[in-house]
Amino acid sequence: MSCFRAAKRRVDEITEATGRENNGQTERAMGGGGKQTQPESSCGRGSGVFTWEEVQRHSHRGDQWLVIDRKVYNITDWAKRHPGGIRVISHYAGEDATDAFAAFHPEPNFVCKFLKPLLIGELAPSEPNQDRDKNAVLTQAFRDLREQVERQGLFRTQPLFFCLHLGHILLLEALALLLVWVYGTGWPQTLLCAVILATSQAQAGWLQHDFGHLSVFKKSRWNHLLHKFVIGHLKGASANWWNHRHFQHHAKPNIFSKDPDVNMLHTFVLGKTQPVEYGIKKLKYLPYQHQHQYFFLIGPPMLIPVYFHIQIMHTMFSRRDWVDLAWSMTYYLRYLFCYLPFFGLFGSVALISFVRFLESHWFVWVTQMNHIPMDIDHEKHQDWLTMQLKATCNIEQSLFNDWFSGHLNFQIEHHLFPTMPRHNYNLAAPLVRRVCEKHGVPYQVKTLGAGFRDVVGSLRESGELWLDAYLHK
Repeated sequence: MSCFRAAKRRVDEITEATGRENNGQTERAMGGGGKQTQPESSCGRGSGVFTWEEVQRHSHRGDQWLVIDRKVYNITDWAKRHPGGIRVISHYAGEDATDAFAAFHPEPNFVCKFLKPLLIGELAPSEPNQDRDKNAVLTQAFRDLREQVERQGLFRTQPLFFCLHLGHILLLEALALLLVWVYGTGWPQTLLCAVILATSQAQAGWLQHDFGHLSVFKKSRWNHLLHKFVIGHLKGASANWWNHRHFQHHAKPNIFSKDPDVNMLHTFVLGKTQPVEYGIKKLKYLPYQHQHQYFFLIGPPMLIPVYFHIQIMHTMFSRRDWVDLAWSMTYYLRYLFCYLPFFGLFGSVALISFVRFLESHWFVWVTQMNHIPMDIDHEKHQDWLTMQLKATCNIEQSLFNDWFSGHLNFQIEHHLFPTMPRHNYNLAAPLVRRVCEKHGVPYQVKTLGAGFRDVVGSLRESGELWLDAYLHK
């Protein structure tokens, strides 16, 4: 028996040494973001066991891990090929990305094949499900809520809704052309034509938003194709540019350095933190105490016709995105073919510029009334429910508000469930509100007028905070 115990101890020692050696090889292979050496597995299991502290160390540009359902993935090399863009996935490096992954991927089984070679292990059994100080109760409450809305079929699409929406956009386009064809190009007719075209463009913007979020078809490839048609052929923009920008906004809304929608290029200071930081550093690119006034001059009038237009064109050419460029060119060719005979080249350019000027006002007020008055700050690594509710608010439901905002008056539900078809937001809203009330999470609903006023009011408040810090701190 003693011989047997001695032999068994020797076997155990060899096994333990071999395990340490293999773990050492794994660490050397994975350290610094290197390629993993673990054998490929189903989405179920890898060979490494890690703590949150180890995962969080891999959160740099050239070394990125993240966690999904307690499984640890090395995304260092894959991030560059990520269809949603390198930045959106990199924003979750070193974090638990379970809820973000579920929010953005309606076909998890399809995505699983991309995750398989990236799997390096899982969290140690002693580690909690969530990282840092994320609220475990709210994390579980949201996941239960998601299961509930899935059971109730709120992710199922009504094809007729989107067919009718596309139909009314095409009808507006035809009506605008028919107007100048029948009644000529006098000032009243031209102004009315511009208003109709701006309405069509705004509504096409909401529709491309649906396809971009993969919320119409079950198969992602059909959403991608229709997205390129609507944003490219009907609007003259780029699907890839929109994806890479907008998904970052959803992944980390109202978070500086991660949400491009709050990157104001020093033209505005937002929230309560940034104005004080600018003031203390004595940064004064513009007179921020007056930003609620000059917002009307450089905000709504210029975002789409100037800033977005330049950025879209630069992005397509710099990234050699010839497919999106070809789609956008079909829009300009169609537009010139329709309106060049009536207005000539200069008149046609003037008309489309005015159309985008009108559309830009529409777009800015609708998108900013849900976000600018809300909490805007640096990364705090909050759970999905808390992060989205702090960054968004709703506008009261009505037939007009639903149509006018493309159902983005339900911004809370949209941010919690980006792939949910928008015609189901009103059904999900009571469920979300109930969870928020139960756990003490603020759920804000405003009138449309209050939403508009709060945009200006929040800019004024931020400007005053900057001035106070600039003068006295």
